[in-house]
Amino acid sequence: MKIIENENAKIGVYDAQDVAISNAQALLDSISDSVYEGCTDFIFRKEHFPEEFYDLKTGLAGEILQKMTNYRLRLAIVGDFTSVNSNSLRAFIAESNRGTQNFFVATEEEAIKKLSRRAD
Repeated sequence: MKIIENENAKIGVYDAQDVAISNAQALLDSISDSVYEGCTDFIFRKEHFPEEFYDLKTGLAGEILQKMTNYRLRLAIVGDFTSVNSNSLRAFIAESNRGTQNFFVATEEEAIKKLSRRAD
């Protein structure tokens, strides 16, 4: 994990392949040290989350993103989401990207840019 700091954000970037987020508590456990260091924004890779996360019927994505919102933490998930076949998942991603809390983006640079913006 690395930390990127700028005038608007302190972002924890998780790029290790061995990070596995199976539920909301696993995510909170993964970021707890970074939160202690002042991070409120986090970047994970698409592969860090199980397939169940992307199947909205399981409720895993909603649970995890709601937990982040409850703790006033922001999350960007980096990966290729262009081939998503599920209409509901595409709508979920589009809705998330319109907000200011959680994002699904193609690159780490795009994630940093979105997380560096603060709501007015």
